[in-house]
Amino acid sequence: MGGTGPAGDLATRQAELVATLVAGGPLPSGFAPAPVDAARRALRRKRGGDVARHWPLLAAGLGTAWPATFADWAADRPTHGSLRDGWDLARELRDRGILPPLGAEELAAREAVTRYDGRNAPRPRRLPAVGRAGGAVAVQLAGRVRLLRPARR
Repeated sequence: MGGTGPAGDLATRQAELVATLVAGGPLPSGFAPAPVDAARRALRRKRGGDVARHWPLLAAGLGTAWPATFADWAADRPTHGSLRDGWDLARELRDRGILPPLGAEELAAREAVTRYDGRNAPRPRRLPAVGRAGGAVAVQLAGRVRLLRPARR
């Protein structure tokens, strides 16, 4: 990226614009701030909707706070896909002590079924496993997940 000549310049400017739109990068020179900001907000709303489809209990648990919570969290983070974005957000909310009970139960169930280290793509667990989040406890045995204890309400 960023070779010499017009194609290299175009590729560099496109990369800068993408970073601005989806990863909180600085506004490249030559672009009007208002339309870029409108596009950034629209893309973040779309991304939030995609994450909510993968993490419906997390979104439902946050209720009307979902759009603002997600937008604030995603403002300076590039996407890693809807599944991973929701997982990262749920873990951050858990660590801050503000994960809603429905989100805690969803996170516990996901962590009982899938191994995710925050860097690499999630992988299925092979052995029986337990997931815990916000007081919720889920167990995965023989490919089935059961919520043993719901989250504190």
